[in-house]
Formats: sequence, structure tokens, C-alpha cells
Amino acid sequence: MPSKTSEAGEGAVPALLQLHGVSRTYGDRQALHPLDLEVPVGTCTALFGHNGSGKSTLLRIASGRDKPTTGTALFDGRRIDEDDPEVRARVAVVGDTVACYPDLSVHDHLQLITVAHDVADADELIAQVLADRRLKDHAHHLPAALSSGQMQAFLLAAALVRPRDLLVLDEPEQRLDPDSRRRLSELLAVEKEDGVAVLLATHQADLVRAVADRVVALEDGKIVACGAPSTVLQQLDCHR
Repeated sequence: MPSKTSEAGEGAVPALLQLHGVSRTYGDRQALHPLDLEVPVGTCTALFGHNGSGKSTLLRIASGRDKPTTGTALFDGRRIDEDDPEVRARVAVVGDTVACYPDLSVHDHLQLITVAHDVADADELIAQVLADRRLKDHAHHLPAALSSGQMQAFLLAAALVRPRDLLVLDEPEQRLDPDSRRRLSELLAVEKEDGVAVLLATHQADLVRAVADRVVALEDGKIVACGAPSTVLQQLDCHR
């Protein structure tokens, strides 16, 4: 039977993302064992675990960038497919890479994203996001000239200048200094307040405590614990 992260109850917030019996194999390697996962609107579910635990595989399936070997992945009741216009319009992903044009500046990339998504008041939004992510002084730099921390801020900015109902983030705290991590926590809190469903992969307990409503701990592609952040983190500490 698949591992489960939650049970729907009367009056529960509707789950925008639903994974049922999802697993993933690559050849003979079982990267993800069958599991169920739900992420309601206005909440953050954190996938917690070491590198190789299955977090990134699960995120790729949740965003439509990979297909499960078994089970179904649903976004707002429809099968998740990255080529589906509905998914492309409403799911924003912050990974460890971004497709960059070598001759376009940071500002030009963000402007291109707003045009693709027909964003209103794009210039004002871009200026705000650049300031919030501390990229204002780097707006006309090429992405290749950014530091690792600035590149991470750029990846976040690329998601924030477009519409989104589901925000999928793969270790967004990486390469950020302590103050930027605090600002990231504040940002994700605002996203939840705005009704965005957030699915976050991390191995930083402080970020989990700050923003997660529910934690799913993974190990070797299996769910080993799930529940409230304080409960799961304490449980994991007991087994270390």
C-alpha cells in the first residue's frame, strides 16, 4: 500500500495537488516507492530528507517535468503534464537551473516571462521583485555574471513575476546567506496568505519550522514520517 501524508476530513481545505500511489523507477533503481501526497491551497508541505532521498524526483512529478511509473498525479483535478497549458499557466517551479539566453540581461529574462504569461503592470512588478530579491543593481547584468547567491535570487524572481497557484521549490535556501534565508521564509509566508499551494524540498530544519504546515520526511524513496513540523523533526532527531 502507498504511504500516505494526510487524510481528508470534513471541512478540510481542498487539495490543489494530489498524488495517488505515485512511484518512479529508473531502470532497476527504485527512486520513489508508491506514496500519496496532498497539498491544499494556502499551505506549505515540506519534503525533508538528505540528498538522494527522493525529494527532487517527487518535485519533478508534482510539476509535470517527469511522469510517475505508477499512480496518478493531479493538479486541480486534471492529470499533471508540463505541456498542458493549464499547468504551464498556474504552476511555477524554482529549481537549481533556469534556461537562460546568454545575451539577455536579468531584467530582459524577467520581462520575457511576463510577456509569455500576459502579466499586467509588468514593469512595476519586475521592479518590485528585483528590489525585494536584492537584484536591482544587477538588473542589466547577464545571468552568467551573477554569484551563486544572486543566481538563486534570480531563480526565485523568475517565479515571482508570473501567475501561480502552485509553487514548487527545490532547496531554495541553498547558497543564500542567513538574512536572505529569513527573507525567503517571509516570502513563502506571504505566498500562503495569498492562497498559493507551496511544495518545498529542503534539508534545513529552520526553514521547515518557519514555513511548513506539514512535513513529509523521505529516506531511500520512502516516507518515513509525516505530520506537523515539530512532531516530525523531533521524531527524526530521536532516530539519529
